[in-house]
Amino acid sequence: MRSDMATAGQKDRTFTETARRAQIVAAAIDTIAELGYGQASMARIAERVGITKGVIAYHFDGKEELIREILAEVMTQAQQYMVPRITAESTGAGTLRTWIESNLTFMAEHRNHLVAVVEIARNARAADGRPLFDNSMLEAGAAALEQMLARFQAAGEFRADFDPQVLAGAIRAAIDAVPPALARDPGLDVEHYGRELARLFDVATRNPQSRSRKRGQ
Repeated sequence: MRSDMATAGQKDRTFTETARRAQIVAAAIDTIAELGYGQASMARIAERVGITKGVIAYHFDGKEELIREILAEVMTQAQQYMVPRITAESTGAGTLRTWIESNLTFMAEHRNHLVAVVEIARNARAADGRPLFDNSMLEAGAAALEQMLARFQAAGEFRADFDPQVLAGAIRAAIDAVPPALARDPGLDVEHYGRELARLFDVATRNPQSRSRKRGQ
């Protein structure tokens, strides 16, 4: 398949080809966010870019490959935004707060990306009927969050009497509830939502005996 060849030859793409692919992905994100997945045809996406469907076909082996590229792009952008901010923190309180707030701030600053992902998760299917949205992406994030909670719990910065797996699931569920809400309400104050969630889970994890928490506030 052409997609296999494209994957194998990514390093051989010219600057122009890479830029064109990025332009098509960006247009697809905006088209899906604006019209919904069902109405975001290749023709509509091509029209937004000002190219023909044939140009898209040259760069992507069908809509499925384009959708997979969108998901990979959103995930990459989110990681590039969040990871440096999270790793810059040294305390449990600061790390947890930044984990939540940076996640929500990314959503606020990339509304169309998140709305497009919601549409894809709800509607996009591969040729064999399987969803194109891979839940393993969310599962990996929840596992990393659980490990972080357990690490600071073991260090005494978080209280000892909560289950990191359960709390990680609760945090993840609270964060994952935001994109559908944002799709319904473009005026949702996502950053305020993030601050409130961060405050809520700070209380849930706080160890009153840990002096280091004061440095994370």
